[in-house]
Amino acid sequence: MRIPRAVSAALLTLGLAAAPAATASAAPSPGPSDDAAPTRAGTSFRTATEIGQGQRATANGSAGDYLYWSFPADAGRRPAVRATVKLPDTHAAQTWQLDVYDGLRRRQACQYGAQTRTAAPEASSVELACVLRTVRAWSEPWANDPLPGTYYVRLTVVDLPASDLGLPVDAEVRADSENIGGAAAVDGSLAEPLVPGVATRSDGAESEGSAVLSAVEPEDGWASGLWSDRWVWTAVGGVLAALAGVAGYALTRGPGRPPRA
Repeated sequence: MRIPRAVSAALLTLGLAAAPAATASAAPSPGPSDDAAPTRAGTSFRTATEIGQGQRATANGSAGDYLYWSFPADAGRRPAVRATVKLPDTHAAQTWQLDVYDGLRRRQACQYGAQTRTAAPEASSVELACVLRTVRAWSEPWANDPLPGTYYVRLTVVDLPASDLGLPVDAEVRADSENIGGAAAVDGSLAEPLVPGVATRSDGAESEGSAVLSAVEPEDGWASGLWSDRWVWTAVGGVLAALAGVAGYALTRGPGRPPRA
């Protein structure tokens, strides 16, 4: 009877420990309200318009403009940026591209998604997407891994005829992220997130005087890998190893000594 009890205790411990981690991963984080979403985009890294994760931003521009937004991404998250460009009724074939840069302004490769697309002359819009690699809490100086901090989105047309240059377009951008959890945890963290420069806030007001850091950050603050569900599974593994040792001892110790007369 000791072995089944040990197995039952192990399963119970596993279920109790895994439940909070699963709940935390499955529960969606509420995004900012679209009522206060920005309605314009910056024209450079320095004037990139700040948006929060889950917030839909819109902007009016012209074909040939560079449109910039910025958003925060923390360690253990996999950012995903999606953009929709609404084109005028009459236009030629146009190729649009969505680029994402980290806080050091290093262009980050898309893990998957249609980063570049060509809109046919009869198309009314073109949709782009870029899903980045998981943001790491720490990385080697020579590596190009995504690190926690501000990320910049640049939307522009890379191929269009001269006749379409300056045509009005409407852009819509949304940045989200998926919580990867302990699978992406590393033994290290940055002293500070990569949040450089001056940015245009959602209300359109620009900072004056000395440079300040970006005002946008994750809703629960910068974690930088301080906690992950890897600790939960490590504890569960230790409990299972201890129970396996007890069960193995019960199987191999043999029958007890007979009582003395």
